Order: sequence, then C-alpha cells, then structure tokens
Amino acid sequence: MKKNVRFVALALSAVMMMSLVGCGGKEAEDSQTQETPAAADENSEAEGSDEGAAEATDATVLQLGTTVNEQDSFQVAAEKFAELVAERTNGAYKIEIYPNGTLGGERDMLESMQMDTLDMAIVTSGPFINFSDAMGVLDMPYLFGSNEEAYAVLDGEIGRELLDTLEDSGLKGLAYAERGFRNLTNNVKPIQSAADLNGLKLRVMENDVYTASFKAMGVNADPMAWADALTALQQGTVDGQENPINVIYSYKLWESQKYATLDRHSYSTAIITMSANLFNSLDAETQQIFLDAAQEAAEFERAWVAEQEADQLQAMKDNGMEVIEDPDLDSFKEAVQPVYEQYSQYADYVSRIQEVIAGM
Repeated sequence: MKKNVRFVALALSAVMMMSLVGCGGKEAEDSQTQETPAAADENSEAEGSDEGAAEATDATVLQLGTTVNEQDSFQVAAEKFAELVAERTNGAYKIEIYPNGTLGGERDMLESMQMDTLDMAIVTSGPFINFSDAMGVLDMPYLFGSNEEAYAVLDGEIGRELLDTLEDSGLKGLAYAERGFRNLTNNVKPIQSAADLNGLKLRVMENDVYTASFKAMGVNADPMAWADALTALQQGTVDGQENPINVIYSYKLWESQKYATLDRHSYSTAIITMSANLFNSLDAETQQIFLDAAQEAAEFERAWVAEQEADQLQAMKDNGMEVIEDPDLDSFKEAVQPVYEQYSQYADYVSRIQEVIAGM
C-alpha cells in the first residue's frame, strides 16, 4: 500500500519536483506515510502502543512493601506517594505496592532494604529500634498527649534528626506517616486500670521498649510479627494485643477480641523508608522529589486516618466490642515510670520533646 500511495503522490506532485528537492526529504517522508484512514488509525494505535511500551520500559520500577491489607491507612499513604512520585518525575519512576506482607514482615523488609534487595517500605516505628537505638525514644509510653504534639515533634528538627540516624544502618527515612495512638484489646476482661492487666498475655511489637513497658504493667508480653499475631489471636494462644483503632477495624479484631481500652499508651508512626544506597544513587533534584512526595503522602494519610476514626470506633461497638473510652490513665502512667529510668539514654531526647510540646 505504501508503494502505491507513494507512486500516486509522486505522480501528482511531478510539477513540484524542484520544490520538493529544494525542501529536503521531510515532505517526501510525509507522503510515504499517507494511507487510508483505517490504515492510519491502525498505525496510530501501533505507534501509541510502542510509545507506551517504551515508557514502561524506560521507567524505573521500585517495589514498596507493607504488612497490612489494602483497606489500611498504609495503603492510602503508599498510593498517594506513588502517584506524586510518578507525576513529579514525569513517569521516570513507578512505585509498585505489595501489601499483606508479600515481601516479608516489617523487620524482614528493613533488612532487605539494608541488603538492597528491596527498594522501599512503610514500617511502623517499633522495629526501628533494632536499626537505630535513638529511634526507641518515640516508643516511650505516654510520650505524646495528642496528634498535634506528635506532629510538632516529628515534622520538626527532632524528627528529622532521628530519621537521619537510620542512615548508618543503610536505611533512609523519608517521612513519618501515621499508625496512630495504640490501644489495648483482649478477650478476657475489661481493662479499666493498669492493675487489670496483670497476668494477661498480650502480643506486642518486636521492640524492647514496648516489651519493657508492658512488663512494667504486669503483662506477659509476647513480641511477634503482625502476621503471626493474627494467627495467635484466632487460635487464642495470646489473650490480646495493642494497636490503633484503624488496625482493630481493618482486621475485624472483634472476631477474636471482646474488649478494647482506649489508653493511648503510645503514638505509633509509620515511616516511609527507602534503601539508603538507592536514595543516594539519585540526583539531588530527584531526592528532593521523593522527600517532598513522602511528606505530602504522610500528611494526606494522617488526615484520612482522622476522618475515618470515629466511624471505625462506632463499627467496633456495633460489632460487639465493649470499648472503655475513659480508663484510669494516671494508673497506667504511674506503672510505666520505671521504663523511663531503665531507658535513661533517652533522657535528653525526652527533655527536648517536652520543650517542643511546652512551646506549642
């Protein structure tokens, strides 16, 4: 077809031969590519497909893992982050999200990023103490009294300073998204005060500060990965666990837990984390894009969590959970004071955090 059309085109333009020669080959090339409308459409589609394939091939694909399901706030943060990075790098970077622990537990993923076998993850604050001792200060019990207090610290100088301590372990903390204030659930009895916890076996995060905090309250604390915790709760090998409202809701923990106590013992972050080697391989402009996108995604996710929490709490009640919303917080705070003495290495950070809060 191309030869026939080219012949017709040349014949019709014979009188303009000198003009064509004078203008070079572009118009000749244009005439060679003219076909019937149907054929032109087919060519256009093929070219579009080729361009799409080229873009997909050219894009650097990064894998981002989480241990939670697609209804969780981590997924909200991950999707927003991926959207912003793709948009601001003009498609040069594509982030693929792997939820449900597909790429391993939280500590597994952090170790994978150290070894450069995983690009990125969103990980709760708990496991980070295993990679930077300084990060443990964020897990001190009853450190923050409100979300606003937590944001003032995390989005400021102290928060960035703590993230930077991860670089010695081959990790790059980009921003603090939110897991939220953690609360107690169990299937034995309502918890009104710290004394009621005595003897209960609770799953806690794999974190020494968490373990020490619950032992101080008389709990038989059992650190384990979240995937293992779900099985333990279903089988009744632990009495309960501690997590924010959005996790209790997302995983329908009312199916294995009858009681919830909103003691807000710890504000848990969700750190958008990257392999340090990968981050350092990026040019300065792209690094800033990733940092800014992570911060915006974190703030977007925090707002989403706040919007959802009231409805999620009501759903817990509607599904039969007995919720203690006003426990004796003074009894809990008093019980964990030995933890502050045990972890005196955080005294300076605790003092600085309290100064930021006092200045709000």
